[in-house]
Amino acid sequence: MEEYSYFDEDPKKGWGFVLAFAALMLFTVMGLGIDVDEYLQHEYLEIPRWYFYVIFSIDFFMMIGLILMFFYRKIGIFMFPVLLVLHFFMHNYYLSTFLYTDVTNLFLFTGFGMLAIIPKWKFFK
Repeated sequence: MEEYSYFDEDPKKGWGFVLAFAALMLFTVMGLGIDVDEYLQHEYLEIPRWYFYVIFSIDFFMMIGLILMFFYRKIGIFMFPVLLVLHFFMHNYYLSTFLYTDVTNLFLFTGFGMLAIIPKWKFFK
């Protein structure tokens, strides 16, 4: 009996991979835009300045994690969701804001994992 493989054996990035990656990057940049908007209003909203050093660092490392995933690095797969959840909880705890961009990004990451990460896991280093 012939063995049937459900996973793509090709390390080439297909349209699904690229579109899922673009959606993740889009919502990450949207979250960064919210952070910039809060920074511009930090005196009015009475947000401490140290918060922005931390949150912008998290945004930066989230983007680095996405770039690492694009180049098939396993560290990016673990780094991105941890930082995304941290970003969400920091907004929720310190500013009492529920960011739908972070929640949507987490669902996109789950879909991205099913579409691109799991089938190509053996190509990640």
